[in-house]
Amino acid sequence: MPQSVMMFAAGFGTRMGVLTESRPKPLIPVAGTALIDHTLRLVREIEPARIVANLHYLADQMVTHLDGSGVVVSIEQPEILETGGGLRHALPLLGEGPVFTTNTDAIWAGPNPFRLAQAHWDPSRMDALAVCVRRENTMGHAGRGDFRLAQTGQITRGPGLVYGGVQILKTDHLRDMPDKAFSLNRVWDRMIAQGRMFGVSYPGRWCDVGTAEGIVQAEKLLEHGNV
Repeated sequence: MPQSVMMFAAGFGTRMGVLTESRPKPLIPVAGTALIDHTLRLVREIEPARIVANLHYLADQMVTHLDGSGVVVSIEQPEILETGGGLRHALPLLGEGPVFTTNTDAIWAGPNPFRLAQAHWDPSRMDALAVCVRRENTMGHAGRGDFRLAQTGQITRGPGLVYGGVQILKTDHLRDMPDKAFSLNRVWDRMIAQGRMFGVSYPGRWCDVGTAEGIVQAEKLLEHGNV
């Protein structure tokens, strides 16, 4: 079972407009709590051995916020490394074996998505297990979805389920990626081609806090639980 969690917190948050001109998106408050702290609460419930956050944009603010939290920081300089490159850069801090990865810009209303992934993880069949959300259970997301889920639990690209930002991932494929900065989408494509990427459907509600409007929607979700 994964013992480490990688929290992605390096991005520029450009869709937030003026809200992120002087503050990194993970520090934007939602219902009075910084976005990253909503995710961190869920992470702590599974009691991982190690929690790492990658930082780049306005990293000094993130370092100050996370001081004393027990989260180890992996600072990406001079350039941002994207999700795949950032995860590979942080591997010495995360340790061996599969890891959880999580975005830090979503609000979940329902069971803990990390515990859901734990309950369905089967390393004999899986190289990755993504927690996905049915489109009718999403808020703040305008797309048609990211994955199709087969009865076997395997996922392929296509409209249907929305990736919620939480997964368990084996990191072996990261090591031979030629570029320094790259997206985890490239790793997923390899796993999908090999039939080794799986998904689990989240039974609750989920809000993408990618824009200012998403903040309002997320606060309603937190207030009412099901809106």
